[in-house]
Amino acid sequence: MLSCERKEEVLCLKLSIVIPVYNTRDYLPACLDSVLVLGEQDYEVIVINDGSTDDSGLIAAGYAARYPELIRLITTENGGLGAARNVGIENARGDFLFFLDSDDRLAPGALPEMLAELRPERDMILFDFLSVRPDGTAIERMPGCGKKGALSLASYPALLMEYPSACNKLCRRELFIKSGIRFPGRVWYEDLRTMPKLYLWTDRIFAVDRAWYQYVTRPGSITKSANLERNLEIIDAADDLVDYYRSMGMYDRYRDQLGYVSFYNVFLTASMRVCTADPKSPVLPALREALLTRFPDFAKNPYVRTMPAKHKMLTALLLRGRCREAAALMNLKSALKR
Repeated sequence: MLSCERKEEVLCLKLSIVIPVYNTRDYLPACLDSVLVLGEQDYEVIVINDGSTDDSGLIAAGYAARYPELIRLITTENGGLGAARNVGIENARGDFLFFLDSDDRLAPGALPEMLAELRPERDMILFDFLSVRPDGTAIERMPGCGKKGALSLASYPALLMEYPSACNKLCRRELFIKSGIRFPGRVWYEDLRTMPKLYLWTDRIFAVDRAWYQYVTRPGSITKSANLERNLEIIDAADDLVDYYRSMGMYDRYRDQLGYVSFYNVFLTASMRVCTADPKSPVLPALREALLTRFPDFAKNPYVRTMPAKHKMLTALLLRGRCREAAALMNLKSALKR
């Protein structure tokens, strides 16, 4: 646990909220407003201006000036989301870390509830997402974990297959310090390369039934970018995770779960992301080849065999190169959801 005896720190806080910022001026005020709670003194907000070229830095500076005891602004050269988060890790004074993207926000009333859940017997707390439109209209609730209460990777191996986002987790800072794990810079899918590794460093994980995080759907975000070739980076991300579990001597124990993670992320999810944008993209056969090369017996994986029927249908279409039909199916699903 973070020591209060470190000379450079005059406070020992429960929580450090780390907010990397890059060109999100239209969303940043709502983000920062969501973490301002009058009367709460056991947390801090660290805003990392990651070389923004719009007015984001000025907006962040204005908030830091108005709330100097709460908000710290650190300005860096652009290094990407992962590098900015690492700056937050190194500068945090809180026992726990929460990573909030600057174009998203906390749900009303979330922060006091989060602080109340930060207990000595927990190292990581998982919670749900709520997908919303920029005006706050709810679209969909996405569970952060299929099991609630106390758990660990050993007791719940399917934890590896849960959403790997850093944004729906409260993590004890000491996990990053003792493991040496950090976010990679200038890559996509940095969360998959980072968060599931932390599961090997603690058996004190707790999942709550709360949708604290509001994910704002917007055009132009990283995950919506039209740069389809960058979706190939999911291959390296999955390989990196598998290699880490091998290096820790845990690959055989979690072979099935890691195999499904690779199948679901490298093939199914990435393929559908590309397919809905361009069914003729050369990225699609590359993703298919990556799956078949690394996991030629993926169809025997118990999680693949028992996945929902819609995933089986999409998998069959993508394997046969019938990407237009797969895209039409996904577009229909999105239209019905809207």
